[in-house]
Amino acid sequence: MVRLSDYNGPLQKTIGFFAGQLERKSVHEPHYKTGLLLCSLELKDKFLLFVRDSYDPGTILVTGFNAGLSQAENNDPTFGQGAAGYGKRFAASLADQASSRFFKDFLFPTLISEDPRYYRLVHGSVETRLLHAMEHLVVAHQDNGRRMFNFSEWLGTTSAVTLGNMYHPGNRRGFAPAAESVGLSFLTDVGFDILREFWPEITRKFKLPFRPEPAEEEINSNPAGK
Repeated sequence: MVRLSDYNGPLQKTIGFFAGQLERKSVHEPHYKTGLLLCSLELKDKFLLFVRDSYDPGTILVTGFNAGLSQAENNDPTFGQGAAGYGKRFAASLADQASSRFFKDFLFPTLISEDPRYYRLVHGSVETRLLHAMEHLVVAHQDNGRRMFNFSEWLGTTSAVTLGNMYHPGNRRGFAPAAESVGLSFLTDVGFDILREFWPEITRKFKLPFRPEPAEEEINSNPAGK
């Protein structure tokens, strides 16, 4: 798990807070030794991943923005307007974020032994890495490192959208609105995976503080694939 102490330079705390969510769910397989597997996440690790992402500053910022947008468009009109209405929309939006992470980072990955993290390709052309990031929508890794269908993404997103209808009285009901919400969530996740893939280059380009690449012998991995 990334820590604020991993970052150095100007605005290190600010960058650390908002980049932490990208780094927590990003790993890359070491390329210097064939057959070396990354350490898998245990039950407690997946739970901590869900908890930390749920109260991450980036999550709170997105929640506040979504609540403001919802209020401006008067979605869920029964929530009303004013501070009280915004508070209800903020709580509902925060529940959306938390439920999505609970299903996709903890519950389903635990039940089916899936690694909820994104595996960076790191090497290759821009086109290859872009396709790799987009592929994560359907391809994930098991806890033992083997590739598998990304069940957590599909089951977790569908579950979160279904649950959201229970506390969003203004949501349209039916298959079409639900499919639209699921599709929007997919596009958002693909966008974040693309950002995760190219985040090291972005930080170097704009000279943002970022933890340096670890030495090969220090990479968090082991031959047995824990």
